[in-house]
Formats: sequence, C-alpha cells, structure tokens
Amino acid sequence: MYSRKGILAADESTGTIGKRFATISLDNTLENRTAYRKLLFTTAGLEENISGVITYDETLRNTTLINHLLSKNIVVGIKTDLGAKPLYGTNGETVTQGIDNLDKRCAEYYKLGARFAKWRGILKISEDVPVI
Repeated sequence: MYSRKGILAADESTGTIGKRFATISLDNTLENRTAYRKLLFTTAGLEENISGVITYDETLRNTTLINHLLSKNIVVGIKTDLGAKPLYGTNGETVTQGIDNLDKRCAEYYKLGARFAKWRGILKISEDVPVI
C-alpha cells in the first residue's frame, strides 16, 4: 500500500533562492541558505507528511542537512539539470544544460545519498512555433 505523503521541492538554485530572500531583505549567503533549509528539514513531524525531498547540489553536499532527512526515513532526491540558456538561432527558445555529464554527476549524487532525480526541461510555447 502506498503512503499518502508528498515530495518537498527544496531544490531552489542559488539564484532563485536569492530572489526569494531579496523580497524579505535577506542576504543570499551560504549561511542564510543553510539556515533556511535547516528550518525546513528539521520541522517537527515533517516525516508524517513528506516522504521525499528534492535537493539542490549545494544542499546534497551538506551531510548535516541530509542526515536530518535520512534520520526521518525521508528519501533524498536531487535536481540534475543545470538551468537553461538561450538557444542560438531561435526566437527566445532555451536549452536545458547538464546532459553532457549527467552520468558522472548522478553517480556522485548516489554516493552522497540521493535515490531519485529530477530533470527540468524548459519549453517555450507561443504562436510563433510552426504548426505541423
């Protein structure tokens, strides 16, 4: 029987979390990012509602943070894409980065405790795309 628990997406990149911190006038430092994630991962009863957490590379490398999750039998995952950049020769399309060394990074992430992965592919949908 499956448990009815959720997955916590705590995989904000340094840039994305910086935008969130800016709205509350908090500096985007490693210390503040770690404190924020520690607050999430040490929440009392987290394991009652969360069965997995998607992490960011920086977070997965922090064994103290990851051990909080593992001690609650929460499965650790990792965001594997490296963001998007403009695709040359297009009108604003992007291409997701990180596929070229994904195998090596996944092997390393497994050693660090990750047991599932997330890959994000960004597609622009607009009227400019030809219809087939």
